[in-house]
Amino acid sequence: MKHKIQSRGLRSEMSPRALEKWNPAIQAAVENTSDTITVYGVIGEDWYGEGVTLKRIDAALRAIGERDVTVYINSPGGDMFEGIAIYNRLQEHSHQVTTKVLGMAASAASIVFLAGKKREVASSAFLMIHNCWTWLAGNRNYLRDIADDMEEFDAAMADLYAETSGQSTEEMAELMDDETYIRGKRAVELGLATGMLSSTEVTERETEDAAQANALKAMDVALAKGGMPRSERRELFASFKSGMPRAAGGGMRNAAPPDKPSAVAPDLSASLSAATNLLNSLKGK
Repeated sequence: MKHKIQSRGLRSEMSPRALEKWNPAIQAAVENTSDTITVYGVIGEDWYGEGVTLKRIDAALRAIGERDVTVYINSPGGDMFEGIAIYNRLQEHSHQVTTKVLGMAASAASIVFLAGKKREVASSAFLMIHNCWTWLAGNRNYLRDIADDMEEFDAAMADLYAETSGQSTEEMAELMDDETYIRGKRAVELGLATGMLSSTEVTERETEDAAQANALKAMDVALAKGGMPRSERRELFASFKSGMPRAAGGGMRNAAPPDKPSAVAPDLSASLSAATNLLNSLKGK
C-alpha cells in the first residue's frame, strides 16, 4: 500500500474506548537519542491541531540519516490516513526499522507499528485494531456514499494486517469488526508482532506532558459524550493552548528525537486546574 487513501471530507477519528484506556505516562525506560523516534500521542491532528504527523516523522528520519531506527509507540491512534502515510515513509527508510509498543498502539498507531521489520510488543501492552471511525453530518445520500468509502478503507486495512501477519483477510476483518485488543503474546502468535519486548525497556513517568495529556483526553471524552461536536471541542482546547507545556518539536514530544528539551510553561498547574473545574462542572450536569 504505497499511497495515501483520501475521501471527500472524510476524517478518521480515535475510538473513544481506546482514548479512555490509553495511559500517556508509559514511555521507554531508555532512549538512544541518535536513532530513536518516539510516537507518544495522537496520530495526526491532536487537541491543538498538531500531533504525530508525517512531517515530523520525516524530519526525525532525516536527522537520523542512513542508520537503523527504533520507533517507540504509545498512542491511542488518530487519523488513519496520516497513519498510512507514516507507515509508507518508514517502509521507505533505507535501513532497518524496529517498532516497539510500550503501552498501546491503537487504530492508526497499529498501522505505524506494522512498518517495522522487527515488531515487538511488551507483555503488558496492546495492539487495537478496528474499523474506521469518523464523525459526520449530511443527508442520507452523502452518508451512504461515505459508508461505502469507509468499507473500502476497512478492507484495505484488513489486507495490510493480513499481509503482515500471514493470517487471512477474513480473520483480520472479523477482529476489526469486534474492535479487538490484542495483548503482546497474542500479537506474536498472530504474526502481527515478531517478538516480545522486555519489561525492562518500559517505564511509567508521571511527567508534566503526561499530566497534560491525561487532562486533555479526559476533557475530550467528557465533551464528546456530552454531544459537543469535534470542531467545538478543538476550539475549546485552543483556549488552553497558551497555558500548556509545549515540546521544542511541537506537541508532547511526538515524533521528535528525544534529546529535544521541553520548554514548559510556568502556569501548567493553573491550566490543569481549569480543565479539572470544567470536567467537574460537566459531571454535575
